[in-house]
Amino acid sequence: MRLTVRLTLVAFGLVALFATAALWAQLPGLYGQDGITPIAETMQNLSRGHASFFDVPTLLWLGWSDAALHLVLAVCVLASLCITAGIAPRWASVTLSVCWLSLVQVGAPFLNFQWDILLLETAVVFAFLAPNGVRPFLANTWKEPGRAVRFAAAVLACKVTLGSGIVKLASGDESWRDLTALTYHWWTQPLPTWTSVLAHQWPMGIQKLLCAVMFVLEVPIPLLALGPRRARLIAAAGLMAMQLGLIVAGNYAYYNVLTFVLALPLLDDEALRVGTTWVPTRSPLWSWGLALAFAVLSVTAFSRRFVVDPPLRSVMDRLDPLHVVNAYGAFAVMTKTRPEIVVEGSDDGVTWKAYEFPWKPGRLDRRPDFVAPWHPRLDWQLWFASLGTRQQNPWFISFQWHLLKGTKSVAALVETNPFSTPPKYLRSTTYEYRFAPLSQPGVWWTRTETGPYCPPLALGSNGLLRRADEL
Repeated sequence: MRLTVRLTLVAFGLVALFATAALWAQLPGLYGQDGITPIAETMQNLSRGHASFFDVPTLLWLGWSDAALHLVLAVCVLASLCITAGIAPRWASVTLSVCWLSLVQVGAPFLNFQWDILLLETAVVFAFLAPNGVRPFLANTWKEPGRAVRFAAAVLACKVTLGSGIVKLASGDESWRDLTALTYHWWTQPLPTWTSVLAHQWPMGIQKLLCAVMFVLEVPIPLLALGPRRARLIAAAGLMAMQLGLIVAGNYAYYNVLTFVLALPLLDDEALRVGTTWVPTRSPLWSWGLALAFAVLSVTAFSRRFVVDPPLRSVMDRLDPLHVVNAYGAFAVMTKTRPEIVVEGSDDGVTWKAYEFPWKPGRLDRRPDFVAPWHPRLDWQLWFASLGTRQQNPWFISFQWHLLKGTKSVAALVETNPFSTPPKYLRSTTYEYRFAPLSQPGVWWTRTETGPYCPPLALGSNGLLRRADEL
């Protein structure tokens, strides 16, 4: 089990490094003093509302300057490196969970993704999986994790994937029930890849077969993780195969890689063809108590999706701010259209030039590409914004204000800025995008304009946003 634990922690540390470093790189434009949603303003509003650490547990109560944000993320990156290098991996996992929680607590809307809380929950569970000591892997005298810890890790691996299968079946979406959901998925997913374009061309029979295989891998296979050794190995193979397929055909930040890593503790050194026959280590009674409590609370967390007043609700309400036990489930209802927001600027209100974002669809001749495990948070959030209205996404108004002001940290989140100086006007239009036929070489998308997302805006004399037709 020694190699398995070491491999798991190295992989987890690398995933955490990608996650925290990617957020750190985008921090000024998203959360800094001149960012789209400054965390300083969030903390000030919480303070004025008389919230406390017990309501919103975050280290940022000690200080919420830009320097404090950079320090917290620097510690996250350092902790990730320590986990990877095997330097005090248990305490590094604890440190990572505390610092990451501090950001997740106040990071809406750009830290509202399932994989952000999954990273947090994984850090907590893996803190028990990791050996104690400063350099335990060099000393080679550390105590291997017992059955209880392995059971808790199996519960986490099981519930992440199982939740996605259950919510699809329970949603009532006919496209899941008749196995046609993938005919929409390839082109409506948040950030498609060029492989998605190819997969979209497959005949209906293959699309339905893949959907059926997906349900097998998301429902019965994860449950095997809770069984005996042979069942766990089958579960590990199935879960890993599922995540590899998703990695090849989509960009889901570090979610798929992290879920792949969750399957690693289901293995053992014997399965990896090294070491001797695996002999499970006994666990003390208190360890089993924690593992079983984690399993029960995991079921309770998920049941709240379907039951208004589930058992142990009060316990879960108290644990919610800590995000140590969470429920997961993706694509309960398949998105069947692809609206995209195109942001354009103009100096005269007549000629409009489009801003191009690093990864989201824009130009029709731009090939969808791979970016995962990197997480471009603005690109992702624009996909969610396009499914709603500007009134439901106040951050988008702030984003436009910063573009008109020429805020450098926000402009850095945009790949192509067609203006050397900020434009006078800005507008946002919604288009329906579809994959272009392969018979059109060099063209990857087609689109149809559906209407304005936000009317033309300009800065008034007081520096505030105004409708251009009111100036």
